Amino acid sequence: MSRLLLIVLLACTVASAIGVVFVRHRHRQTFIELSRAERVRDDLNIEFGRLQLEQATLAESNRVDGIARDKLGMKFPEAADVVVVRP
Repeated sequence: MSRLLLIVLLACTVASAIGVVFVRHRHRQTFIELSRAERVRDDLNIEFGRLQLEQATLAESNRVDGIARDKLGMKFPEAADVVVVRP
């Protein structure tokens, strides 16, 4: 009886040790994946900030007016050409 109990306890100890090793290995893998995801997030946040700055620069009314006037040949309509439509 004591030998059977010893074998069962030994098997449980080995299984527990294997479980601990597996959990630690999985923890390390998950931590590495998390670190990679955080780096990608930081890179994307930097890129987003750059794009916001570029959008703000491109959307300035003076720049848009200059492009419309110089490159597209557009001009503001005369007052007589404007028709106001009321709903």
